[in-house]
Amino acid sequence: MSKFTTIKAQQDLLAQIGRGIEREALRIDGQGSYALDAHPKALGSALTHPSITIDYSEALMELVTKPFHDVDSLFVDLQQVHSFVLQHIGEQSLWMQSIPCALPPEEQIPIGYYGTSNSGMLKHVYRRGLAERYGKSMQCIAGIHYNFSLPPALWQHLEPTISDPKQRQSVGYMSLIRNFKRASWLLMYLFGASPLVNRSFLEGRNHGLEAFDEDSLYLPYATSLRMSDLGYTSDAQSNIRTCYNHVESYVSLIYNAVTKPWQPYVEIGTHRDGEWVQLNTSILQIENEYYASIRPKRTAKDGERPNNALINRGVQYIEVRCLDIDPFEPLGISPETAYFLDTFLVYCAAENSPLFNADDDCDETDRNFSKVVVEGRKPGLTLERLGRTVELKTWGLEIMDNLLPYAELLDEVYQTKAHSQALAAQKAKLEDVNLTPSARYLDVVKHSGLSFNEFTKQNSFKHSTQLRNIDLTPAVEGAYKAETARSLEAQAEIEASDQISFEEYMVRFENSLIKPESEAESESEAI
Repeated sequence: MSKFTTIKAQQDLLAQIGRGIEREALRIDGQGSYALDAHPKALGSALTHPSITIDYSEALMELVTKPFHDVDSLFVDLQQVHSFVLQHIGEQSLWMQSIPCALPPEEQIPIGYYGTSNSGMLKHVYRRGLAERYGKSMQCIAGIHYNFSLPPALWQHLEPTISDPKQRQSVGYMSLIRNFKRASWLLMYLFGASPLVNRSFLEGRNHGLEAFDEDSLYLPYATSLRMSDLGYTSDAQSNIRTCYNHVESYVSLIYNAVTKPWQPYVEIGTHRDGEWVQLNTSILQIENEYYASIRPKRTAKDGERPNNALINRGVQYIEVRCLDIDPFEPLGISPETAYFLDTFLVYCAAENSPLFNADDDCDETDRNFSKVVVEGRKPGLTLERLGRTVELKTWGLEIMDNLLPYAELLDEVYQTKAHSQALAAQKAKLEDVNLTPSARYLDVVKHSGLSFNEFTKQNSFKHSTQLRNIDLTPAVEGAYKAETARSLEAQAEIEASDQISFEEYMVRFENSLIKPESEAESESEAI
């Protein structure tokens, strides 16, 4: 049963929706090659800066907005952090694609370094472990993360039978996530933008891709090779199976994965020649290693582990992790996409969301997702819905019809037409596959006569120059410079305050993990 009428009756609360963006992007040098230098000091400390940090490598930037209650302010913030970064990295640019540029040999890719503090070394050793487990190339893939929350007051109306606020929100967000999983294939069709890769990226790997030109590989109907098995494969993680039925079983599942050894990782060990090479030998070194298209999240306190935060205070927001960098947008994502995501996520929160059963529903969602990322634009493509076959286009248009009242309601709340206009633009992609970003990208690269790498290099220079040339006000410029200085001071203070060895720090870190009271539910979530 839909809770649309409930939301409509409380529509003023929708003005308190929170959303934020994390945008990953490789730094490239003036020739368009992977930047081999360290994270620029002019951008502050990667350990402590709240909006400018790095992900896997020194060159893989992560630009983080604050949370906002409106899309316009969100994109102002996103543009400002991009412009500040580009104005402080000299002749370098940001790579405007999820799939990386031609990479140097793995031994030359510098793993992210966060200083000498114990917390900084934990981040660095974790990334050493990722290199051991998956290789460095896969860690250079970039994406967009979209964080989304509904106000607690709205959950009171959506889950009125649950009196405990912590449980109420957790139940509500897990319900949202299940509906997201049911329809996340649609996001890959609408926004997938990585159908093409540099040939060297997959050198030495079995991939099954076709030649696009002598330097590039592709799949003719692919939407997002980033989200396919090519993007991130892990035999260990294939044993983690979560259906997001309950937050209790989810945290139990993650707990098991970060405490259960995996034999190939045991064989690597934690040390080599006296140096740490991974944090531990478990299936996951830490919770964030779990690769998923969406995550339940809770802002952790200083030193608190993510799983503990969920156990202690429940789910606070969700993080959508399956969005490719939009190569047609300098910021990697458009406001139109954000308006659609808000509509889609409110819909996921309000619509009926039955628990997944053990064998059918949960696996079905994963199969649909996997199918769309590699052949989503194939004419007449069919998916599975509750055990029955349905055409992607038919199902997609049904979802669009169901989204319309939510788009119109959000338009009313925000005094705009942006949500319904965004919905219409996505519906047009279902009617005409050539409007999808994956189809458009293949078309423009083909007509340019350039390889994937050369086209993306020129596109990256163009977008980066555009953002670099946007003048920041003295107040905004000053605020970023002050934050940069503060972050460097904060890192120095952390390093000076460490009183124990990294070995002792790691013992305390591992022992800090709270064992959940309930076990992972064997019928729906298991390792």
